[in-house]
Amino acid sequence: MVKGSGGPTRIIGIDPGLNITGYGVVECRAGEVKLVEAGVIRLPRSRGENLPTRLGSLFSELREVMDEFHPQTMCLEEVYSHTGYPKTSILMGHARGVICLAAQQASVPVVSLSAKRIKQSVTGNGNASKLQVQRAVQQFFSLHRAPHPPDVADALAAALCYINSLRPGTNGRRAAQPLPRQSTGAVENQRLQRAATKGINL
Repeated sequence: MVKGSGGPTRIIGIDPGLNITGYGVVECRAGEVKLVEAGVIRLPRSRGENLPTRLGSLFSELREVMDEFHPQTMCLEEVYSHTGYPKTSILMGHARGVICLAAQQASVPVVSLSAKRIKQSVTGNGNASKLQVQRAVQQFFSLHRAPHPPDVADALAAALCYINSLRPGTNGRRAAQPLPRQSTGAVENQRLQRAATKGINL
């Protein structure tokens, strides 16, 4: 949970996937929200019976991120179940379970958020498109371009949704007054250099 001492709090948002898992680390300090790091974890392609290997890679890569940035809370997007694709939902459940295990072993509490609630929180529209979410995240952090791939924006949106939910009377909805943000050109250039090694654009 968020610290009550007024000190900085780090939150990691996760957009789970078995091919690409997006993550975004943000820091709250004195009422401001700063983007610390964002990226994706790319897993090996599905081949035969290599699901355990892929899940193992997801676990180890995520633990590396958490060990580096020490988040106090994880915000995890819930699995969307589509009646036409039940197998996809089952596989996504495996990924989500591994992510929850990584958080538990790092003693990081997990907050589950529905995709609809996240979209409502950051865009004001629970049915917003991925592009709208990308643009909302871009605007909030004053980025030169929208985060890409969309998994990155979705992860950051999850973190922002949780932060919004902590404001009195919002319950995760977009606040009438936007959260204060901190994003300078120098900080963004540093993020871009780090992001380039991960194959993403911030």
